[in-house]
Amino acid sequence: MYFALFMVVILAITGAIWLLDIFVLRKKRAAGLEEPWYVEYAKSFFPVILLVFTLRSFLVEPFKIPSGSMMPTLLAGDYILVNKFTYGLRVPILNNTFFETSHPKRGDVFVFHYPPEPTIDYIKRVVGLPGDKIQYQDKHLIINGKILDVNFEDNYQYEMQGANTITARRSKEQLGEVQHDILIHDIPNQYNDDAPGAKLQAGETITVPEGNYFAMGDNRDNSADSRVWGFVPEKNLVGKAFFIWMNIGQFDRIGTPIK
Repeated sequence: MYFALFMVVILAITGAIWLLDIFVLRKKRAAGLEEPWYVEYAKSFFPVILLVFTLRSFLVEPFKIPSGSMMPTLLAGDYILVNKFTYGLRVPILNNTFFETSHPKRGDVFVFHYPPEPTIDYIKRVVGLPGDKIQYQDKHLIINGKILDVNFEDNYQYEMQGANTITARRSKEQLGEVQHDILIHDIPNQYNDDAPGAKLQAGETITVPEGNYFAMGDNRDNSADSRVWGFVPEKNLVGKAFFIWMNIGQFDRIGTPIK
């Protein structure tokens, strides 16, 4: 969000200088006199900034994965692309939808503004849609009374920052039309008493409010998601993640579609 604001400011400044030169400065400049340096720079940078701003705001935006909460689907260090058009065109910074296309589907990997602090972007998987009734028993998701199919694949080892090697169970989960990998640990999760996760552990059913989504990380026991801080409002949506375009440490991940 801060970067978008920065680009708007730079775009406004360079555009204003260019227009000022067209309508005022150029008429006062003696014939044959070179343009001032700031006019030359403004004319050079404005089209480039406008193109980048348009692409990032309405078509596709790059993000870097900072943590392991979406393992094994996404790894820390993955550089991904997010489709900004999938969930509708939005006014930059304000994030109000002015052209609707579609809404998140169950199983989508989506980027959104973190509800407690909207200047931060988060990435998780859509688990619950508006009106869905969510339960989570014995580390199995139950949506609208139907338990999701989960099939064990193998043991999965990884390292977390400041921790030893962790072993988790990697399984295939069928979430809507999407089959994807999840990681499950043999450890209990701890939540504040008023957190949705605490209610789920107590056997309660959570209903997703209209205009909101319930998000979870694929690394189910190592993810701060809707179980911790609540629902994702429609107004916080950024886009759908669809492609890994770079990972400096693991080149074999380049070009991997996100499912």
